[in-house]
Amino acid sequence: MKAVILAGGLGSRISEETTLKPKPMVEIGGKPVLWHIMKIYSHYGINDFVICCGYKGYVIKEYFANYFLHMSDITFDMRNNEMKVHQQYAEPWKVTLVDTGENSMTGGRLRRVKEYLKDEEDFCFTYGDGVSDVDIGKLIAFHRAAGTDATLTATYPPGRFGALDIQNGRVGSFKEKPKGDGGMINGGFFVLKPKVIDLIDGDDTTWEREPLEQLSTSGQLAAFQHEGFWQPMDTLRDKTYLESLWQSGQAPWKVWS
Repeated sequence: MKAVILAGGLGSRISEETTLKPKPMVEIGGKPVLWHIMKIYSHYGINDFVICCGYKGYVIKEYFANYFLHMSDITFDMRNNEMKVHQQYAEPWKVTLVDTGENSMTGGRLRRVKEYLKDEEDFCFTYGDGVSDVDIGKLIAFHRAAGTDATLTATYPPGRFGALDIQNGRVGSFKEKPKGDGGMINGGFFVLKPKVIDLIDGDDTTWEREPLEQLSTSGQLAAFQHEGFWQPMDTLRDKTYLESLWQSGQAPWKVWS
């Protein structure tokens, strides 16, 4: 099974980090958030990736072109122009990097990688800027049991502000708002049949609008409810939060050993 990851957006809300690189390459614990997402999928046996590149896509290409160097101990003998690898560790990944356009919308990017998915019965699809401890194995099983063309992961948005209980002008309680306003949202981590790509008109199509609306109206969109950890990296505040979790050794999305 393949996993398609959107990695072409501008990331304007975290511009402090994205002036020189695309948002999926912003690092958590010294590794791009894209790497963390791929590690999640790899934990469940999905090692064939199609990365939808766009804004500064060459940064992603150069990262994987040099991945072997990133993950190995190496001695460079300048005099003899030799390179000796002492220890090496490589992921069992096959990574296809596709230029899906500088300004393409989410649906347009998916449409541009259609040819790489034509032989798949189902494939995974997600955003390149969010991590979760969602059980991918259970998600895929749920999708196949539902028999729909598409399944999304429904999750609760993370709380961003403290919730105040005010009575008679006094704060009765103060607590971090753990799950937004109580409603579940689209958390990505889709499982799709390739034919859903035919619902995408072109580069200007936003996946979350017409295609998902059509799937919903036709009864072909299932929701896998995930009540565990889910966190996008939209802002510098989000990055700082994820970094603190990683440094604490208690990152919930680190399902791999």
